Formats: sequence, structure tokens, C-alpha cells
Amino acid sequence: MLDGSVWRAKSFGASGTQVGEVVFNTSLTGYQEILTDPSYAGQFVLMTNPHIGNTGVNIDDEESIKCFLAGLIIRSLSISTSNYRCTESLSDYLSKRNIMGIYDVDTRAITRRLREDGSLIGVLSTEESKTDEQLLEMSRTWDIVGVDLISSVSCKEPYEWVEKTGLEWDFNSNRRYGETFHVVAYDFGIKHNILRRLASYGCKITVVPSTWPAAETLKMKPDGVLFSNGPGDPSAVPYAVEAVKEIIGKVPIFGICMGHQLLGQALGGKTYKMKFGHHGGNHPVRNLRNGSVEISAQNHNYAVDPESLPSGVEVTHVNLNDGSCAGLAFPQRKLMSLQYHPEASPGPHDSDLVFDHFVELMRKEKQSI
Repeated sequence: MLDGSVWRAKSFGASGTQVGEVVFNTSLTGYQEILTDPSYAGQFVLMTNPHIGNTGVNIDDEESIKCFLAGLIIRSLSISTSNYRCTESLSDYLSKRNIMGIYDVDTRAITRRLREDGSLIGVLSTEESKTDEQLLEMSRTWDIVGVDLISSVSCKEPYEWVEKTGLEWDFNSNRRYGETFHVVAYDFGIKHNILRRLASYGCKITVVPSTWPAAETLKMKPDGVLFSNGPGDPSAVPYAVEAVKEIIGKVPIFGICMGHQLLGQALGGKTYKMKFGHHGGNHPVRNLRNGSVEISAQNHNYAVDPESLPSGVEVTHVNLNDGSCAGLAFPQRKLMSLQYHPEASPGPHDSDLVFDHFVELMRKEKQSI
């Protein structure tokens, strides 16, 4: 890694050499959702839970059309799978998708290093011809800050999304609306479950690329606009910030993760790179409006500085681990945002009702016209 440390391990999945930013994820389950989350583009994900691969993989748990992360780091690779939905092993799955993985490495020691020093650039390699010094030099000359990772994970053309959450998984199946709201969703690396939850709450969804002009969005006369999650540094995509600026105040807006950070910048605020970010399915967040605490799924390395925001912007949610901003609202400009994933199900479904709040925002706007 960039700090000069060398870790010996066994490989699985693809072979070769790959550079990426090393981050740790504290989720106990959900490794397939993590593998297919576009927000992990350019990163090696280290799982702190020691046993990975127990349930294999299946097509239903994918959050996008492919794996976007740079590699997977785990302590113990399960030698067998046991799940009625399993279609193949984790190792075979990664091999077919050309994703590198390593195991039998001290993930606890690496996690401590990341907590002390912050996220580090690392290199995974199965090539014996490359020396340790050559690999370390690769880590010194590669950077993820300031790189536009969104354009590589976004869709290339607009498309309609119609799939709802499957009835066997829809814990809020009674929340159906006779009214339909048209939402334009900017794809900065959007997860399928965000789209499924919006559809389940009565939304007709048009997904557009990250570079889609704001003027074209407004021509579509949507009831609301969603700015999705996505990888990397929000400061590296000024075109997205400009699009957000042009849409703010015109229609109700909901931002998730990257969308939240872009809203912060578009409102005149600043974002900053966190020491090691938030990655996991067990982050406590306090809703400052009602005092409740949500156990949330998170994946981000950047955060909005609330002190930099203009008057009128309300911090609605706070991460209880470090006090960072986890949600915003600006009622006068008809917008709301969350720094974490309300569609995810890390165990509880505490955050799902935020989709209801977005629908209510659109309903009120429609009634006022």
C-alpha cells in the first residue's frame, strides 16, 4: 500500500495487477450488493466480517448490470455455499467478471491501519514478475482524488424504469398510490433498488445520463428529479453541479449520497474528503426533526460541510458515529437529501419512508400549481 506496507495473501477471482483506493466495509452480509454498487468504482473493498462467500451469489441481489469495484479483500473465503437462491460461488462469479480478490490476509490489522492513516492507495497483484518496489511505485503514482468516476458508470442514453420491488421483498406493499408522479433520475451510478423503491411508491421513472442537460430535463416537465448515488469526488464533476444548480427551485428534488453532495455544492456549500469514509450497513443516524435514530447503510468518502451552507438550508440528519452531516432540506427550494442509502435493507428498513416524503413533496407541489 501507499504507506509502504506489503501484505501476502492468496488470490481468487481474476488474475493480474490492479490499483485502487482501499476502504473497509463493516457490513456482516450483502457482499453481492457491494460488488455491484457503482459507488465503489476505483476502490478495493475490505470486508471486516471475516467469513465471506457463505451464501454464494444469485442474480436477484445485483444492484447494477456489472461489478464496478477494483477488487475484494477478505479474511476467510468460504469453501462451500449454502443458500437456496445460490447459482454459483463467489470465486467463479468474480472470475467471470474479471474482478480480483484476495483472502487469508489480516483484515483486522489493515482496518486498524486505515482507521489510523485514512484510506490508502493499494495494488493487488498475482504477477510474480513484478517486484514489491514496482508495485509500491504504482501506488505512489495513482490517485483517485479529482477524477471523474461518474461518467464511466452512468448510462449512455435515457431509458424508462418500470420494475417495482418484488412482492416477496416489499415490506411496504400496502403503500400504493393511485396518483402517478413522473421522476427524472440522474444516473451518477444509480442502484436498481432505488429505482424499484421509487416505482413501488407510485413513480413513473425516466433515467438519464450524468451529462444530461438540465434544460432537457425541464422540457420533460417532471414532477420531481432524483440525483442518485455515485462514486468519487463531487468536485471532479462540475458539469453535474451546474445541472443541479439549474434545476434547484424549479421542481421538487431528492438527492442520495453523491446527489446529496452535489446539492451541497450547488447551494454554495463545500464538500471534503473524509479520513476513511463511511462504508457499512450499521451506521446510526439521528433524524433531527423527530429525534428518531435510523440504522443505515452507507458508502461514501466525501461529506458536506454544514458550516459552509447558506441560511435557509436545514441539516435534517446527523451521523452519530462522527457528527457529520447525513441529510439536508431546503423547504423554500423544494429539495431534500440524504448522505446514506434509504433503499438498502441492512436488517432494518428504518429509512424507507423517505421515499414517501419525496412523494409528498411532489404531491404538494402538484396541488399548488
